[in-house]
Amino acid sequence: MKRIAVFCGSNKGTRAAYAAAAENLGSQLAKRGIELVYGGGCVGLMGILADAALKNGGHVIGVIPQSLVIRKVVHKKLPDLRVVKSMHERKALIAELSDGFIALPGGYGTCEEFCEVLAWSQLGYHQKPFGLLDVAGFYRPMLQFFDHAVAEGFIRPAHRELILVEEDAEKLLHRLETFQPPAEVKWIKKPL
Repeated sequence: MKRIAVFCGSNKGTRAAYAAAAENLGSQLAKRGIELVYGGGCVGLMGILADAALKNGGHVIGVIPQSLVIRKVVHKKLPDLRVVKSMHERKALIAELSDGFIALPGGYGTCEEFCEVLAWSQLGYHQKPFGLLDVAGFYRPMLQFFDHAVAEGFIRPAHRELILVEEDAEKLLHRLETFQPPAEVKWIKKPL
């Protein structure tokens, strides 16, 4: 894997474990020589993640819409900052640049971005792995929802298996690097 996109909060959250996980993930990416692709912000977990990657000699690509540059939440020390017109362009470029995806804790935007790449995989638009870094059980309610959707016939079990979940960044990165999709999953379209 050359690049991994990380979706995460523009806030730090209430637990110190969230910030520690973002810092550790940024460090781990840099130490493995994996470039970080993220939303380009300097605030919250986004800023902590990017700063940790940079501090450890990693390459960081930020992708941010012009409207957020104007709001002054852009990380000004990035070696590679790409300013786009809209959130739609931002998500498309992040997906195009990345070989895999990770979600740290976050709010609406994080969940939306993660679920979108998940749905794109289900539809066959890419074959890239994705995982949840389940810091302090943050994603357990969401995983319970996914399991409920499987039980109710809205998500196929093989598509549920696509979501890699770990509490430890090193373990999650290893699983992304060695990912093999379930045999039942058939991608029918050209990957992104």
